Amino acid sequence: MPSSPTPDSLLVRTARGAGWVMAWRLGMRLLGLVSTLVLVRLIAPADFGVIALATGFMQTLDGMLTLGTEEAVIRQSVPEPAFYNTAFTLNLLRGLAVAILVAVLAFPAARFFADPRLGPVLLFVACLPLLDGCANIGTVDFRRDFAFHKEFAIMVLPKLCGIVAAIVAAVLTHSYLAMLCGMGVNRTLRMVMSYAMHPFRPRLSLRAWRGLAGYSLWTFLLSLAVLIRDRSDTLLLGRLMNTASVGFYSVGAEIAALPTTELIEPLGRAAFSGFAAGRHQNAAPGETFLRLIGSAALLTLPAGVGLSLVAAPLVALAFGPGWEQAVPVLRILSLGFTIMVFGHLSLHLLSAHALLGRLVGITLAGAAVRVAMLAVLIPAYGLPGAAAGAAAGVLTEQILTVGTALRRFRVGIGDLIRGVWRPAAGALAMAGVLTWSGLGWRDDDSISALAQAVVAGALTYGVVLAGCWLAAARPNGAERDVLALLRRLR
Repeated sequence: MPSSPTPDSLLVRTARGAGWVMAWRLGMRLLGLVSTLVLVRLIAPADFGVIALATGFMQTLDGMLTLGTEEAVIRQSVPEPAFYNTAFTLNLLRGLAVAILVAVLAFPAARFFADPRLGPVLLFVACLPLLDGCANIGTVDFRRDFAFHKEFAIMVLPKLCGIVAAIVAAVLTHSYLAMLCGMGVNRTLRMVMSYAMHPFRPRLSLRAWRGLAGYSLWTFLLSLAVLIRDRSDTLLLGRLMNTASVGFYSVGAEIAALPTTELIEPLGRAAFSGFAAGRHQNAAPGETFLRLIGSAALLTLPAGVGLSLVAAPLVALAFGPGWEQAVPVLRILSLGFTIMVFGHLSLHLLSAHALLGRLVGITLAGAAVRVAMLAVLIPAYGLPGAAAGAAAGVLTEQILTVGTALRRFRVGIGDLIRGVWRPAAGALAMAGVLTWSGLGWRDDDSISALAQAVVAGALTYGVVLAGCWLAAARPNGAERDVLALLRRLR
């Protein structure tokens, strides 16, 4: 059996793993942006809304049966083959159940949303969770062993092929069928590559179900709370407004979530492995937790605030005329999502220590606030109201999650503030300078306005951040970690 890792080695391995995950997520996002920039000029906004409703509906049912089998395997110190086989069997049964549910409810859902196109689309997307359920469970070892470079390969190539397929289909059809084609190619190749890249061959078995039952039950309850939270905005918009509004909101929310999806979530994926490994040796996670938050805040805080500042020219440049209604959504949600760096890493820390019961309560509280605010604000304010309601729910959940993690692991709020105050000061200075100069939060959608705002904001943030760090006598923390990483890369 390998020796237990030290806290310092866990931090290094987690940071290296996060770098690989961020690399493949960034590569996938760049490919996705290229695809989106092409598709928005070939496909109508209403077609985007149909796909958003279909995938949201499917993911809602998929989330209802989430079992967390991969995370359960990672939390085991030495999982046996029976544990892998049981996890694979449960994944396969879950995928089959979701596929059947989506297929049965496809046409009733189409009548509910008053869009006949939704039925056939749902029949197609019903196959996607079944493909995921057939994937090789052995690839979870990539996360257990911090071999995230293999995840890079297994995710990027299928994504690239799916994007090529979607663009070709869009040129031929000019309809939402192109996006369905891309999703099908992506999921199929990902399943095939899972067997090509790992030698484990799973078998149908439920021998180790007792070892998975407790963790999976709480994961199931947590997934129910998460799907209520995450799907409430698009589902309520589709019901209270129309599919075109769902399309505008989905595009604005997707861009606003870029710092979260491309920086925070990859870091959390690697951090979960690090927290789980530290748990096996009873290591205190406080130092790793704080340093990861500080490093992530260096990028996510300015990115979130910057997206809000340049929303109008960014939407105009990226999507062209006809997408102006996505601007207020981007402005509001990018600010709300900025604080998710704190709660997301706190969530993974609590999850790695099997404190899922507390996460269920926190998520339900955030979901309740979100649904209530959406129900009140959408009829009154439309798309801006939907964004404001979602942001209120995010803020509530982040405060509760961070507070729980700090109390549970005895980390002082002062320690957290000392780790993030410098990037926070830089982001606030950037917002102040751009607002004062007229470059931020304005409706000028020219390319020159975007370029000026980006340059001025980056310079302001960099100068203020460096000045604060030097004034504080260059303390240990995120800045030193980033400089050390840059030296190793060089």
